[in-house]
Amino acid sequence: MRALGVGAGVRCCEVGAGTGTIARWLATAGGAGEVLAVDRDTRFVEPFAGGALRTLTADISSPDFDPGGRFDLVHARFVLMHLPERHRVLARLRDLLVPGGYLVLGDPVDLTTAAPPDTPYRLAMRAMWRALRTSIGTDISWTPDCPRLLRDLGLSEVGAEVFVPALVADAPITAFWLDTWDRTREAMLATGLVDAGLLDEARESLATGTVADLSPGLVTSWGRLP
Repeated sequence: MRALGVGAGVRCCEVGAGTGTIARWLATAGGAGEVLAVDRDTRFVEPFAGGALRTLTADISSPDFDPGGRFDLVHARFVLMHLPERHRVLARLRDLLVPGGYLVLGDPVDLTTAAPPDTPYRLAMRAMWRALRTSIGTDISWTPDCPRLLRDLGLSEVGAEVFVPALVADAPITAFWLDTWDRTREAMLATGLVDAGLLDEARESLATGTVADLSPGLVTSWGRLP
């Protein structure tokens, strides 16, 4: 974001602000002039509102979504994966940019777990993705197409990069997947891809750092409105 020009006077819109980590960074270390944090539930961001940071409780998938202005930077991370109408929302996010502004998107990509070998870890990941898709509509299959979609929306200077954190014991990403598996355990078992014993085996290999595999990663894509 610094490389794309975040700094003094820049107006930013953080879409799907969640707990506000990015919005808070933009408003503090990032030095942005204004940051609008948008989410259907802004209670986790509101305690930090003030100064450059303000909040808007809204649903970006609603046809009448209007943040009340245009921005130099629009950012959405782990948002579009949950929206079946993502192509329409993408076009709406582009329309929030001023000329010369950047749209920056981040969503997961799973580079390994759909392919053999069928280790407990990979089977557990497949069960997790299927459970999430069945229960809340999560779909990460579109993520590799994101740079092309940005180009097709008329954006220029399109780029993308992938970050895959190491799956080692005590790493934050390891704790994140363990927590996700615990919270979705029954839904994962309901897929039929794993049973309780195999899921426990996968969990043990992840918790002890013996899994010897890749975590799903984050694809960050960006493009500039001419």
